[in-house]
Parts: sequence; structure tokens; C-alpha cells
Amino acid sequence: MYIGIKKLTMSALAFAAISLGTGAAAAADSNLTTVYYVYNQDDYIGTVSDKEVINSALHKKVSEAEDNYQQVNLTIGSELTYIPEQVFGSGANTDDEKVIQELTDSLDVEAEAYALKIGDESAVYVKDYEAAEKVIEALKLKYVTKEQLQQVQQQKEESASSLQPLKENETRILNVSLSKEIEIEEKIVSAKELLSVEDAVEYLIKGTLHEKKYRVQEGDVLGKIANEHDMTLEQLRSINPELKDETTIKVGQELNVTFLKPLVEVVVEKETFKKEAIAHEKEVVEDPSMYKGDTEVIQEGKDGSKEVTYKSFEQNGMVVKQETINEKIVEEPVKHIVKKGTKVIPSRGDGSFAWPAVGGYISSSQGTRWGKLHKGIDIARPSNRTIKAADNGKVVSAGWDGGYGNKIVIDHQNGYKTIYAHLSSINVSVGQTVTKGTKIGIMGSTGNSTGIHLHFEIYKNGSLKDPQDYL
Repeated sequence: MYIGIKKLTMSALAFAAISLGTGAAAAADSNLTTVYYVYNQDDYIGTVSDKEVINSALHKKVSEAEDNYQQVNLTIGSELTYIPEQVFGSGANTDDEKVIQELTDSLDVEAEAYALKIGDESAVYVKDYEAAEKVIEALKLKYVTKEQLQQVQQQKEESASSLQPLKENETRILNVSLSKEIEIEEKIVSAKELLSVEDAVEYLIKGTLHEKKYRVQEGDVLGKIANEHDMTLEQLRSINPELKDETTIKVGQELNVTFLKPLVEVVVEKETFKKEAIAHEKEVVEDPSMYKGDTEVIQEGKDGSKEVTYKSFEQNGMVVKQETINEKIVEEPVKHIVKKGTKVIPSRGDGSFAWPAVGGYISSSQGTRWGKLHKGIDIARPSNRTIKAADNGKVVSAGWDGGYGNKIVIDHQNGYKTIYAHLSSINVSVGQTVTKGTKIGIMGSTGNSTGIHLHFEIYKNGSLKDPQDYL
């Protein structure tokens, strides 16, 4: 809705006309002079010798203003009244210069303009209707391109069913609007209030055309600076991102102290199509037949996939809301299933000992050999070279030991210990609990050895025993 404005021009100023008639002739005969009392509304300004002196001065003021406001209809924003009076003689009490000066200082040059109104308030003024429309468009172009605006308009004119499906990771703009309704209304305003399209856009976005700076003084702290400029500490930090919690401000440092408050924001509604992975689940199945600590993958996991269409709302470039409007499962995820043993490996042996090799025979018994004691038995020529724990227990030694070569000592936690020597490699570590029959190493010929075999010893409460009495 637009309000019509009565156009005021210098030729439309109202003057009180008093017909001099025969009085004028009489004045001429009587040496009378006509002066003019000048009124601005009801206020007396002064007396002049000729009203054209005022008209000429005001015309000059309007002409000078026209140099700064191209293609704008300007006028003096007041209605002057001239009241003539005849006085005797040529020495009438007039003050043309004083009146001209006061009028040119006090009277404002006004312009025909168009206001962009938000609610009941006029936010900014521009020179014409076309400029007002450009302001609204320029606001939107801060966050979308001209092509995108045109596409949105074209989409509105077509049916929704005519829209082409989006490709992967493609975004379509559905609508561009303003957070508040703007009306364009014709107005007469001071020419000083007119803004260019660019300045009008900046003012609507920032709420100001002049961002203030503050130079830190001695004794300043951030909280004090924020309070003095009607801001919270969080707002001060938000407009000075270089300020961190641990930042110490320095005397002379310049801070931005203008917290921008947009008068209107641009709302962009978008639609985005994405292909996304669906993370697979993990499941652990306990198996009491497997030893604790052992695991086995019984089904490899695999991520699924889905196609999702999102609708998002951005306000001045920031996402303020996002919702899922369509979702389609393309491939279901495959669960990753792991079997985990729960069977506890007892660290205490039962006192009975299993054969510590895979087959083989005793190639050398315990006793005196080559003039010294052979503490254990030697087992040679097995089916394969795997060495196994003779009973449940805990590994108390695993590594190189001089003539024994690679040696393992197992404490069976019941007074018994067993020793396995000359191994080519060791498969257990100190502190590990092993169960009877568990692989602990590979038969070899390390240390003082005459060939590949296992040297095996048994101790009970620290006393050496003959393994053949136990195996």
C-alpha cells in the first residue's frame, strides 16, 4: 500500500497576497516603502525588503542539494508566509542577510523518497521504488546467486512434480525469503536520510553504518569494556574472535565494540540429497568352550548404505534447522559377530602330567651321563615339533638360559614345576596362564645340544624328580 504525497516545489510556496490597489499609488505619491514580514509557520523570522531575496536564496539551497542527490525531486521542507507592510521613507528596518542566513540554516531540504518499512517503523529510505526493490534483491544476493534466485522463481511457476531428482551430494534452493515482511511506502523525508542501495543493504544487515572501535586503556578488563558498550562478555568475544579465554589484552590494543543486530535476515530453504553409510553393529557371542582371552570372527561386518534427502533452513548463512524429509535403505548393514571364550584357564595343575611332545621317544633318561647328572629326560623324533604344557600352570620364565638354550619354566601352583629346554622358538610369555596340552613352543637344538630334541625336567617342592615316574 502506498501513501500519496503532495509535491512541494519552490513555486508552490504559499504567500499572503495583499492587494495594494490604489494604496500602492498613494504610497508612491507619499514616498512609502513596502517591506515583508517573514513567518515560518507561526514563527516570526524577520523583516526583508523583497521576498524574492528569500526565494532566490532558497532556490540556491535546493540547487546545491541537487548536486548531491541526482534524479531526486527536492523541495524546502517548510511553508513560508510573507506579510507586506508599507512604511514611510527608505530607511525601513529590514535585515535581509540575517533572515536569509537563519532560513538557510534552519530549513531542511526534503526529498520524495520510498521507505522500506519493517512492521510500523521505516527502516531505510531510498530515492525511488526501483531502488527499494533493488535493496530487497541485494539482501538476498548476499547469500545466493542471481541464477539461484531465478531458479527459485521458475520453480514457483512450475509444479513440484516437474522438478528433476537430485543427484548425489546435490543441493537445490527451494525458497529465499526475509525473516520479516518489508513494505515499500512513498514518503517525504529529509534528503540527508536518503541512502544508496549499498548503504541501505548494509544498514539492514548490520543495524548500523558505523562500526565503533575501542582502544584498550590502562586498567581495562574485558568484562568492563563489554559493560560500557552494552554488551555481554560473550558478545564481545564473538565479534573479536582473536580473544580467547586465556588472552591478556594489552594497552593500546584495538577492539571492535559494535555488536551487530540485523534488522532483517535472509532465510534460505534448501534441499540436499546424500548417499550415506549405515554403520554396522558389532556383536560379541560368549562361548564357554573357548578359553578366556581367545576370540574368533564368525561373521565379518560390513557397512550398509542409504539415500537421504534433507531440508535445511539457513538464516544469514547459518544453519538454524535441518530435518529429514525422505530416507531409503539401499543396502542393509551386515553385523560383525565375534565369538569370545569365557572358559577360565586354571593356573593350578592337577598333579598329573601329559606327554609334552607330539609323539617321539625318550632318547636319554635321567641319571649320570658323561660323568655328570642328566637332570631330566630327552624326547626325540616326534611326529611334529610342537611342545606342549604338561599340566595347567603359570609361565614364570621364558627365554635364553645358557646351556639350556631357549627354556620355559612353568609353575603349576601345586608344588610342581616343569622345565622345557633347547626350544627353537617360544610361544608364551612370563605371567601367562597355560592349560594342559597348550602349545608353548617348538622343539629345537639351542644351547648345549647334540641334536633336535626336548629336554624335560620335573621338580616337586624344589626337589628334582624323574619325569618317567609321572608321565
